[in-house]
Amino acid sequence: MIKAIGRLLLRAVVVLSGTAILTFALLWHAPGDPAQAIAMARFDALLTEDVIDQVREEVGLNAGFWQAFWAWLGPLLTLDFGYSSVTGRAVWPDLWTAITYTFPLALAGLGIGLAISLPLAILATQRPGGLLDRAAVAVASLGAAIPAYWLGLLLILLFAVQLGWLPAMGARTPAHAILPAVTLGLGVAASLTRIIRSGILEARGQPFLPAIRRRGVTERALARDHIAPHAAIPVVTLFGLELAFLLEGAVLVEVIFGRPGLGTFLVQAIVARDFPHVQAVVVVTALVFVGVNLLIDIIYRVIDPRIGAENA
Repeated sequence: MIKAIGRLLLRAVVVLSGTAILTFALLWHAPGDPAQAIAMARFDALLTEDVIDQVREEVGLNAGFWQAFWAWLGPLLTLDFGYSSVTGRAVWPDLWTAITYTFPLALAGLGIGLAISLPLAILATQRPGGLLDRAAVAVASLGAAIPAYWLGLLLILLFAVQLGWLPAMGARTPAHAILPAVTLGLGVAASLTRIIRSGILEARGQPFLPAIRRRGVTERALARDHIAPHAAIPVVTLFGLELAFLLEGAVLVEVIFGRPGLGTFLVQAIVARDFPHVQAVVVVTALVFVGVNLLIDIIYRVIDPRIGAENA
């Protein structure tokens, strides 16, 4: 277990290093003059060349690529994201405020998706190929095919504009989070329903189950001790990935619903070419992906110790 976690941590370092270099390179070589974009966002007025040159010198754009990259990477190793190129404020307080809006929204979407998909998949597998099973597969396929931005707009038109039941924009009250969370949750439910259904059906078809039944093991014990662990492996995989991808989905959904969070934070930073803000969002997202993957691998070994033995 310790060796496996060590290998995963080493792989995580490689992934995070590559992400940092790629992100910095894309921003560094993006079209346009970043100094002019930063100066426009900072001063919001017609600028002279002297002002633009001053901004370029201040934010380190006169330095070479690798010199600027190492100057940025050093503080990053201690999670010091530096200061905004536009406002001059420390990045971390503003980033933390955005995180406090986005992470709860992503978790709410994940909870809604699980609450829908788990009972639906279990009911569908009671009679494989039956009417309920086919209906569940059809609904899941339809949900997976609908883009989140289009679904969000449909929910706004129905529940906010036509019915007037829920607010559409902002994040002032808990009611403002319902439509964004449902938008995320329905997309998650579509993927989880298909995976949970397939996992249960595959687990029920294992060749060793008839022999266990002949020993007098009850169906409840069989489901708890044999079917559920076998079906849990693909579900855990998708569940963890959905949690990570929900952060990306939340970014888009926040823009649609006019919510503060990482979405608004990132869009504003990209428009203003605020390098420290953009890089902070990318680093946090990469850390979440790596952390989720590490957690999934540990859960694998708890569910089925043979996985750790095979890799030992």
